[in-house]
Amino acid sequence: RTSPASRSSSTPATPSSAVRVSRFPAFHGVTSDFAEKSSIHPFPTIIMSATVVSKAAAVCPATALRPASRRAAGASVSSGRTALNVTSLRAQSAKSAATSAALPASHKNSSSQALQQLKASEGALSRYAAEKKSSIIAIGLTIHNAPVELREKLAVAQAEWPRAIEELCAYPHIEEAGVLSTCNRMELYCVGLSWHRGVREIEEWMSKSSGVPVEELRPYLFLLRDRDATHHLMRVSGGLDSLVMGEGQILAQVKAVYAVGQECKGFGRQLNGLFKQAITAGKRVRAETSISSGAVSVSAAAAELALLKLPGNTFEGANVCIIGAGTMSTLLVKHLASKGCDRVTILNRSYPRAEALAADFPDVTMEIHLMDKLMECTEAADVVFAASGSETLLLQAEDIKGMAASRVSDGQRRFVDISVPRNIAHDINEVEGSIVYNVDDLKEVVQANKAARRQAAMEAESLLLEEIAAFESWRDSLETVPTIKALRSKAEDIRTAELEKAMKAMGEGLTKKQKKALEELSRGIMNKLLHGPMTALRCDGSDPAAVGET
Repeated sequence: RTSPASRSSSTPATPSSAVRVSRFPAFHGVTSDFAEKSSIHPFPTIIMSATVVSKAAAVCPATALRPASRRAAGASVSSGRTALNVTSLRAQSAKSAATSAALPASHKNSSSQALQQLKASEGALSRYAAEKKSSIIAIGLTIHNAPVELREKLAVAQAEWPRAIEELCAYPHIEEAGVLSTCNRMELYCVGLSWHRGVREIEEWMSKSSGVPVEELRPYLFLLRDRDATHHLMRVSGGLDSLVMGEGQILAQVKAVYAVGQECKGFGRQLNGLFKQAITAGKRVRAETSISSGAVSVSAAAAELALLKLPGNTFEGANVCIIGAGTMSTLLVKHLASKGCDRVTILNRSYPRAEALAADFPDVTMEIHLMDKLMECTEAADVVFAASGSETLLLQAEDIKGMAASRVSDGQRRFVDISVPRNIAHDINEVEGSIVYNVDDLKEVVQANKAARRQAAMEAESLLLEEIAAFESWRDSLETVPTIKALRSKAEDIRTAELEKAMKAMGEGLTKKQKKALEELSRGIMNKLLHGPMTALRCDGSDPAAVGET
């Protein structure tokens, strides 16, 4: 409120009367649209009372509103607070023409320059334009924090990875994408133009592809950014984040992500570099530490679990059946044979792969059947392993109820399902004489494994830090590529122009040999002059000697 003494006849406005003037009238439409899209409140406004206008005139008459301008302002004052937007200002432009003409030239020039600056900075209105570079996003589920019931809903078969990459990159804020989906984890690695919007779009895709609402997914998701995301992938590739620490199968799966990505447009330059570095890290961890010595895989842990649960802790007299003939089944046969199991039944969709598996283990007697014999072979088995790529349940409670009891001493038929999605229904546990184990039940087998490899894991972490630094240095260097190209292009233009001048000055009598010598001379001078700046641009600043030299 203003004091009575400050009121004058030239400003007949009451204290309650005010004029609301936008700080950025020329951008009112832009800011409202931006606010709607980004959930950020539009730019603030300033409330100016008519009395304040008169006080400003007394303080700074050179830039104050002229009487005609004050009359225009006073006429627009309503009994309450009135907001003047761009539309109303344009409607009154004709009336204010005479007023603006009365303004000092310096005032009009300053206003015009300020408006031009605002127009030039229109791109800065974006809430994520200030981000210096794209963010690497790692998001997903692992066996450590999500149950198998949820992981199997989000699992993506390797054949479907290209489709998933294409769908993710169709979102406006996702530039690159990669999928790592195994029995123990389902992880997405993306490069996002905007961190927050990118994460939101990835969550939307995960919910859409799995049918699980985002609100139910979030409690189980891990979310990492940039250096943390890089560190996580390095640990995964090195086997440090596996259920069975040091297992080698995960490195092969990371390699598969990289191989699939070479055929996908959405698996771009940054993810290429990231996964190449992760593969290098995985190899170094296994070669330079003892973490993989005596290490077991998920298949080995499954064989160990079955052995622990059988009466007498032996496979002697037990009929074993394996559903599937892929990599997991191959490892199963290998570890079952090492534990004394010399007879196995293999069920598969085709003969060639199963026959190749049998040829790899001549010391193990194998019976091979197609999947149409599934129920018959299951009833004849005491231990059933499921390690197939089927995305549907192969055995359900109704299938087991009518089967004869197992022939082992306790009469229990044991099912060990290491497939994700699961192939054996969990409700088979309710059928008398049946017990079902899945990958989540392997944790009790691998606790001792983790304790024995803790020291090796600490050694591996130091190696991973070196690989992370190497990747980040490479990634930072990408920012200088446009500058390097522009600098070399400019230097080349200057070189060719000056070379042409020199050749014209020397006349037409130059031989090809002389022209070639001049060409090489100019190019050599240019390259030597550019060497220092180019090295400086590529330098990450971590080497003091390199910094001093450049």
